[in-house]
Amino acid sequence: MIHNIIRGRAVPSSAGGHRDLINPATATVHGRATESGPTDVDDAVGAAQEAFASWRLTTPADRSALMLRAADILESHIEELTDLEVTDTGKPRDATRDEEIPASIDVVRFFAGACRVPEGRSTAEYLDGITSGIRREPVGVCGQIAPWNYPFMMAVWKWAPAVAAGNTVVLKPSELTPSSTSRMAELLADVLPPGVLNVVCGGPDVGAAIAAHPGVAMVSLTGSPRAGRAVAHAAADRFARVHLELGGNAPVIVFDDADLDATVEQVAFAAYYNAGQDCTAASRVLAHQTVYDDVVARLAEAARTTATGPLISAAQRDRVVALLATAPPHAKLVAGGGVPDRDGFYLEPTVVAGLRQDDELVQSEIFGPVITVQSFRTDDDALAMANGVEQGLTASVWTRSHSRALPFLRDLDFGAVSVNSHAPMGSELPHGGFGSSGYGKDLGIYGLDDYTRVKHIAHAW
Repeated sequence: MIHNIIRGRAVPSSAGGHRDLINPATATVHGRATESGPTDVDDAVGAAQEAFASWRLTTPADRSALMLRAADILESHIEELTDLEVTDTGKPRDATRDEEIPASIDVVRFFAGACRVPEGRSTAEYLDGITSGIRREPVGVCGQIAPWNYPFMMAVWKWAPAVAAGNTVVLKPSELTPSSTSRMAELLADVLPPGVLNVVCGGPDVGAAIAAHPGVAMVSLTGSPRAGRAVAHAAADRFARVHLELGGNAPVIVFDDADLDATVEQVAFAAYYNAGQDCTAASRVLAHQTVYDDVVARLAEAARTTATGPLISAAQRDRVVALLATAPPHAKLVAGGGVPDRDGFYLEPTVVAGLRQDDELVQSEIFGPVITVQSFRTDDDALAMANGVEQGLTASVWTRSHSRALPFLRDLDFGAVSVNSHAPMGSELPHGGFGSSGYGKDLGIYGLDDYTRVKHIAHAW
């Protein structure tokens, strides 16, 4: 049984409920998790409030030392954490063990260092006889809601900057994938003071209770735009701060001078990794008309030779299949689209060509192993098509021409834009979008800043 972790101890739900956990690779039950309610949220928030009174006063050096110890503990349990993550998500084990878990632990180490060098303006005299300065202070209790596509990684992206900045945390993992998050908090109870990191398991009702709780000073969500709106509305009633990462619909602009071998290889990887269940997935390809047919053929071949893991659930697979069914007559299914005859929630890597800008497959974040391909004629066409969706998380441009790429770095309305690479990630690199992709940054020094408040202090002399 996967339990809540409150005050550093594993505790069941006060209501005594539980939820079966399904392995997406086999479609079988592999365990159970406690199903919490508002009383459990009250308990966790109370624990976080108690801990905040002293945690906020710790020095950056002390917080840093504890977080470095936390990273070492997580690293020493990497096999166990990988097993929990793979069983909950159905992910391939090698990629999880060798890429996702280590990258997440590096985030802990990054924020352990970043908290010792907060950014701020110089102390100075802006008024006669008064010295002014800036304090960066923790916000308070942070309620955090993590998604199911990268459970361990997204949990770390949430709690590490918040705790490093001197806040305390109530974190809700997805009800589908709570195992690695609960175990992480249990392991870190040997390092972090009781109540600094609390985990409450449960479904949307628990998330809603966290977002609306009067003891929560800031709410951070990675999820859908619909969930983001609900969180923002709930937090607005008490003027709590909100941090939202709400997905993407990334354009991949392929010009006629691009290195097609390198482009297609990297785009297919970025589109199909984690079965396309990634807010930065390279899912929306815009190809110049002179290379369009070649790009489509190459992507189709890549789809036929790529193996992907399962989608997270039968419901998610059905959603993607239903989106594919909306393809209009002018669209062409050139690869995949079928449901393999095997256990688990799999869908063939798919390429759909011939789409137009207002087609639902173009306008929607698919969140599955699907690449759509459109053709453009001019640079202006490419820019208008790329920007012509509600989400604005990440985009990429593929060209050998520096001068051609520069205007797109400026004009693409996305929080991250790259040239001849797609959505490079690193602990130092801020991640967050515009428009319906939300606001606020994960990672980098900006991720730490988002979990602080700025106070002006003045001393007359």
